[in-house]
This record gives sequence, structure tokens and C-alpha cells, in this order.
Amino acid sequence: MNLTDHKRDVLHRFFRLSGVLVSGFIITLLAIEFNFMFLFGETPNPGHIDNPNMNLASEIWSADSVLIGKFYIHNRSPVTFDEVNPYMYQALVATEDIRFYDHFGVDPKSSLAVVYYAMRGDRRGGSTITQQLAKNLFNTRDLSTMGLLSQVPLSRTVVYKLKEWITAFRLEARFEKDDILVLYLNTVDFGSNAYGIKVAARTYFNTSPDSLKLEESAVLVGLLKAPTFYNPVRNPENSVKRRNVVLSQMVKYGMIGEAEGDSLIKLP
Repeated sequence: MNLTDHKRDVLHRFFRLSGVLVSGFIITLLAIEFNFMFLFGETPNPGHIDNPNMNLASEIWSADSVLIGKFYIHNRSPVTFDEVNPYMYQALVATEDIRFYDHFGVDPKSSLAVVYYAMRGDRRGGSTITQQLAKNLFNTRDLSTMGLLSQVPLSRTVVYKLKEWITAFRLEARFEKDDILVLYLNTVDFGSNAYGIKVAARTYFNTSPDSLKLEESAVLVGLLKAPTFYNPVRNPENSVKRRNVVLSQMVKYGMIGEAEGDSLIKLP
């Protein structure tokens, strides 16, 4: 066999292997989508995407517009996109998903990076904001939503990740990017029984989402990594360190100037 024949043989094997892998991936996605033999559990369908269950709080108001009380499973009250200070969105994107406006729910670069670091024994998160929304909104990692393969640890991880991919694609197809951001902020747990940005802004800073300062927005985004560990009330030192990481990310990606970032980092 000459060199040309060898190269041709290598290319042929490469394309054949690639075809097998792609076909296997597509078949796996279809099996998850249709819950083949009840192995995978239910995947959120378009109807669920259009009408997600957010467990909103019921508010009781007096005739003179005074809030008397609330009844809730999760203390959550939604807001619209324009009711949140833009700082909050900038801090969120800079910290959680800088390529948010460039992908369609799944970031291939981040996904490959996760695999690379996992092979080196370094576990890192690679979920996009849309994938995190899919997880939070539809409990994709809850055993109650899993099928028979939930009893197998490695298979369970693969299945819920692929479910989040499918659901993220559907969310991106259904909603604009701004809608996804505010839906995420309305859904996420900020700790201290504060679900959603409206309750979190009131709980931690006694203000409304549209009145949040830049450094306050950074604190709230920092909370998302670990709501108890970075809680500004229970663990103020951890909270400040994490807030400063968020501010540094905003400086890094040009959302705020270096001088402004340095001055904010010095704040208590």
C-alpha cells in the first residue's frame, strides 16, 4: 500500500466512524424525545414550553393597595424584561454565559471544554443560561422525571444533559433572547426563600429590580453559583469575594470600565 492509498484508507475510516457516531447521537436523541420503552422519562414538549409551571405566589392586597400577605410554595413574583435594571442582565451574561447571544441554546465550545477538563479530573460547569433555565423550569435532574435508566448513574447524567439540550433548543426556538433572560431571572433560586429577581431584590436590598445598583446586581448574580455559601447575610465575606469576581468579568468583557470596576470592588 502506497502513501496515497494509506491516506485514503484513513480518511475512509474517519468518515465511517464519524457517520456511526452522528447516527448514534441522533438515534439517542430520538429515543429520549419519545421516551423509548420508558427508559428516559418524559421530556418537556412544546405545550410545556409555552405554559411553564413557575409556582407563583398568590398575593393578597387591601383596597388601598397595601400588601397584606402571600400564599406560596415558592416565594416568587414575576417581572417583565423592562422592570429589571440592565446591569443585572450584563452581570448575568458576563458571568454565566458570555456567548449567550451567539448560540442557540447549547454552546459547543463550552461543551467541548467541559469534556476536556473532565478528562483531566477538573469538573467545570458548561451549561448555558438557556440550559440552566431548562433545568430550573422543568426539573430535568429530578429522579421523578427520569425513566428506568435513572438507576444507572452515568446513564442518568447523559440523559438529563441531553434532555436539557433538547429543551434548550425548544426554548430558543420559542422565545427571544431577552425573554429567556427575564424568564431565567424570574425562575432561579437566590436563597433565603427568595425565588426570582423581584423577591431577591426586596429580600437582600429592600428595593425593586429596576432600582438595583451595579454592585447589588453583582451580588445577586454571584449568589447563583451557591446561594448559601455566597449569601450576603450569612456569609458576607464569601459574598464580597464572589461579587468582585462578577465585577471582574464585567470589566474583562468591556461591560464596565476598569476604573469603575476597581472602585466598586473596594466597596464594602
